[in-house]
Amino acid sequence: MRIGKVVGRVCMNRLYDTLAGGRFLIVEVQDRFSLAGKVRKSTETVVVYDHLGAGDGELIAFTESREACMPFYPEKRVPLDAYNAAILDAAVVELEM
Repeated sequence: MRIGKVVGRVCMNRLYDTLAGGRFLIVEVQDRFSLAGKVRKSTETVVVYDHLGAGDGELIAFTESREACMPFYPEKRVPLDAYNAAILDAAVVELEM
């Protein structure tokens, strides 16, 4: 599981039938520096499926790969690579130097 910050949404005119009711978010992956209040060194951005209602600027916890499909298993088959598992109130990281 990784932590990311929502920076936008993906708009589509078609959606896979089993994914109705959710949306896709553009998420900047947060590294330990950005979570500690420093400058973000990671440049990774991913698209994450969300049905929890996360908004712009919120921190989320997301899973990737096979684990991203597990909330729908075995009832539905879904083509997901990343899934929003939680909306976080805060994440505290202290860097020791």
